[in-house]
Amino acid sequence: MKRSLTLVCCAVLGQLAWGQAGLDLVSAGDALYNRWGVPFELATYRAQLTQALELWERALDVIPAEETQVRDQVLVRLSRGYFELAEAYLAVPKEKEEAYRKGKDYALAALRLDPEFARIEKEQGHRAALSQASHAAALFWYGNNLGRWLSYNWFQALAGGTRDVLACFTRAVELDEAYWGGGPRRALGNFLAQTPGFLGGDLDAAAWEFARAIELDPNFIQNYVDYAEVYAKPRGDRALYCQLLGRAAELAAQEAVFTAWPLYNALALARVDKLMASPPGGGACK
Repeated sequence: MKRSLTLVCCAVLGQLAWGQAGLDLVSAGDALYNRWGVPFELATYRAQLTQALELWERALDVIPAEETQVRDQVLVRLSRGYFELAEAYLAVPKEKEEAYRKGKDYALAALRLDPEFARIEKEQGHRAALSQASHAAALFWYGNNLGRWLSYNWFQALAGGTRDVLACFTRAVELDEAYWGGGPRRALGNFLAQTPGFLGGDLDAAAWEFARAIELDPNFIQNYVDYAEVYAKPRGDRALYCQLLGRAAELAAQEAVFTAWPLYNALALARVDKLMASPPGGGACK
């Protein structure tokens, strides 16, 4: 009896130890990742983001498999963080591809924590599971990272990967279209506008998705810039193109708007001047 009590006490203490250590690592990573309500500089933020990713990965190493809720939160953070690292800071193709690979793998691990997702994936296939998933954030980041990773892996894209991306964004729209600044609508618009029709693209349908993303979050400047670049420009719609970019520039000048999404708005603003100098039809937007 005494030995049993000792073993139970050791197990409890072990759980408390991992719990405190893991939560401390997650909290430290969150503090570094945070860019809201504090001064934000795109050039210096990379170090914070990189350190946050390292801390979250260390946390994942000590969080037991049965603590699914905590693991899910860390996995989504890692997927989002690696996507942002690649988008904002990495330039070497191999490094970008690796970041997107990590991002997609972490998001997929989060999706597979759901026993129902795992069951459907086993019985009906990966795409069927994506189409019936219930985790909007994991779907969104999986779709974003997978889509970027497939641009380096065309065989997997043609073999069905592109359709998996479409399944992610379509389902994420159904679950939470407002997530991450209208992200599911924006992502679906980008997919439809940039993907060949035989792989699921539809430029005509993309416009509505971008307009809806702007409606959902008018402070997410990327909504305007993507709409201009991947829809209005291919369409040759100069008026819409310049109108969208002009509005993006106006919003970026408003501190309250810009700081609502510091990293993404900074990245979008960096594209505006170049795009305004090359509208469809030549010349420049006035």
